[in-house]
Amino acid sequence: MAAVLGALVPVFMLIGLGLILRRTLVPVDAQWGGLERITYYVLFPALLIVTLARADLDAVPVLDVGAALLLAALITSALCLALGPMLRARFGVGGPAFTSVFQGATRFQTYIALGVVGALYGDLGLTLASVATVAMVPILNVLSVAVMTRYAAPERLPPLKVAVMIARNPLIWACGIGIALSLLHVTIPAPIFQFGDALGRASLAVGLLVTGAGLRPGDLMRPNAAATAAVVLKLVLMPAIAGALALWFRLSGTDLAVVVCCAAVPTSPSAYVLARQMGGDAPLLAQIITLQTVLAALTMPLALMLVR
Repeated sequence: MAAVLGALVPVFMLIGLGLILRRTLVPVDAQWGGLERITYYVLFPALLIVTLARADLDAVPVLDVGAALLLAALITSALCLALGPMLRARFGVGGPAFTSVFQGATRFQTYIALGVVGALYGDLGLTLASVATVAMVPILNVLSVAVMTRYAAPERLPPLKVAVMIARNPLIWACGIGIALSLLHVTIPAPIFQFGDALGRASLAVGLLVTGAGLRPGDLMRPNAAATAAVVLKLVLMPAIAGALALWFRLSGTDLAVVVCCAAVPTSPSAYVLARQMGGDAPLLAQIITLQTVLAALTMPLALMLVR
């Protein structure tokens, strides 16, 4: 438990520092927006490429880890869709609000996942978490866009436009490049590797600061049924499902812990951007992101303690 808390405390301290900086030293939204774009399009892809390129993918259970997390995401998505009629009938959750529940229940915050597993398990943890990104990012992007199109968008997006949106995701490209370099055993020149490594090391701290800057403490008061459903699905059910699937795949030790950790992180802040672009309930999603990020400081240690 002490090791888990020791890894989590710096992560959430960085998130808290981002919140403080947003209200003191850097109050301008545009500045944080630029920093977020640099992290998303440059720093974080560099981390994924370097981590995967130098990893021995043959030595880790890539398929089992990826399958456990992908199945957990799909099962949670199905549960969320099944709850939709009940949320609408009993609590008046309309289409745009339901899309925020869906994104809040299924997507995952990669910065926190990599920050925690990197602190706990080093390069092995980063490799496995990068595998999780490969497994979950594409399918969750597709599902989120499909749900937004069905329940919130004023008009259905053509399949080609959806495909273009997914193909432009820099994380997917970074994972593909990193895996290709690893499988082909490409030798990266030392200066280029050091350049990418420096960018990658910066990504986690900057990404966590940006996450904190986007939080809204006022949203912690009186969460409604929609926000509560998203919190329970993401922070309780998905880690439990992922852990059960990992055990079914006979994963243990670090492999099992990384699967549960990646499933237990709060939802991705990029979901808020998608909600704004496609007609979702963006204020509700901001509340969900804030609630999950704060509560994850309690639920993640418990989840990791159970698997350890």
